[in-house]
Amino acid sequence: MSIRTIAGTTVSVNDEGFMTDAAQWTREMAPELAREEGIAELTAAHWKVIDFCRESAKNLGGKSPTLRQITTGTGVSTKELFGLFPKGPAKKVAKISGLGKPEGCV
Repeated sequence: MSIRTIAGTTVSVNDEGFMTDAAQWTREMAPELAREEGIAELTAAHWKVIDFCRESAKNLGGKSPTLRQITTGTGVSTKELFGLFPKGPAKKVAKISGLGKPEGCV
């Protein structure tokens, strides 16, 4: 585990860059994390997914929701999700949302 600064806040991250304490996350971190994941700007559609994931994690014992849970819970199709968060949407949205790596992701 290591420490890094995101949007002026020091947080703990694991070896893959996922935050290890979701309570350290702030909305101000999301745009910086998104840019690191190749997403230039967060739209309302991105925020809908991010907010859903943050809320879902509270009900899942802090775990990131699966791709299926995200699509079902947000009404955003898998195709749309890949458009918003290319090349691994569940993993990318978890990182941007300050959550741990989703189970089952390689």
